[in-house]
Amino acid sequence: MALQPNPRPNPPGGVFDGPLHLYAVRVYYEDTDLSGIVYHANYLRWFERARSDVLRLLEIDQRAAIEAGEGAYAVADLQLKYVRPAKLDDDVVIHTRCTQLKAASVIMHQRAIRGSQLLCEATFRVGFVAPDGRPRRQPEAWRKAFAPVISQVESFS
Repeated sequence: MALQPNPRPNPPGGVFDGPLHLYAVRVYYEDTDLSGIVYHANYLRWFERARSDVLRLLEIDQRAAIEAGEGAYAVADLQLKYVRPAKLDDDVVIHTRCTQLKAASVIMHQRAIRGSQLLCEATFRVGFVAPDGRPRRQPEAWRKAFAPVISQVESFS
């Protein structure tokens, strides 16, 4: 392997495959418990990173909305099912589908998959909230940004 002078790595990012968003993660030692199994809360972190990447790819600038005092997305409801464990050095892909768009919320289904094996799946209702924490209609431009990736498929099957 030839070393390049001053290499500049890109931050991790996902891609859309039609309406399906794919985001890759690798299991590091810090992600595991003493038995080498991924600690349960890390699936939530991976799902959050993937949802944040969805927003970034849709050019939804949540930071600008927060700084302007407009509001931000917050998880309003979560259903989670653990199926089998991820382990140290596993390559995992987070699959995200946005299935329902309402005035103040988006429903996203997410799965953590290793190869062809389902590890964990979740359904999130993410609501747009004002700085005081009360629900607020999300910006119209954001609703339009979601339109091309809303999937009529309610599950991954």
